[in-house]
This record gives sequence, structure tokens and C-alpha cells, in this order.
Amino acid sequence: VQLQASGGGLVQTGGSLRLSCVVSGLSFGDIAVGWFRQTPGKGREAVSCLSMYDGSTYFADNVKGRFTVSSDNAMNTVYLSMTDLKPEDTAVYYCASDPSGWAGSNAGGYDYWGQGTQVTVSS
Repeated sequence: VQLQASGGGLVQTGGSLRLSCVVSGLSFGDIAVGWFRQTPGKGREAVSCLSMYDGSTYFADNVKGRFTVSSDNAMNTVYLSMTDLKPEDTAVYYCASDPSGWAGSNAGGYDYWGQGTQVTVSS
């Protein structure tokens, strides 16, 4: 099983980025994919989750209205589209997969993790 996250970078406040997470080795239609972020000295924070099984989604309150999550099932890829980025969104973003279909915001429920991609939002 592999998860490959990409798409991070440096943007100015108010800018946009789209992160990608390519999943291999799992039955894509049955899993959930979560996005988490982490900054030095802080724990891992849940950002968003998408269930491939039934389309359920989760968004943290501080990203609602700014972030969306989508998938390309043919490419086994989940996207996190981030708009109106703020300096407090700066973090390493990770994607993770729960083969059971829904772990929501609980990081402990995810079995597989990607390597992380850095997002830096300058003020």
C-alpha cells in the first residue's frame, strides 16, 4: 500500500493550492482518505476526509468554505483544493487511508499514511 501526496508549495495569503494523493494497493472504492496537517510542536490536525464508499465528507471548522475535497476514481487520486489560504494554514499536509471506509477526523483510525507535502502561506 502506498499513498503519494504532492502539490504543496509557497503561496501568498489569499492564494490557492491543490494537493493530490495517489493511492495504490487498496480497493479505492471501499476506502476513506483523510487529509491531516501538522506544524512543529503541535499534534496532527484533521483537515478533511472523503469516503469513496458513500461520498461522506468531513471538514474541520477552520477550513469550511475554503477547502474542498474530490476524487478521480479512475486515477485512484483524491484532491484537496485549498482556497483563500491563510498563514495559519502553513503546515505539512499528509493524506491517509482507512480501508474500512470511514475514520473521519480520528487520525488513529487510519492505517496507511503518505509522506507529507509542505504548504507555506506567506503574509
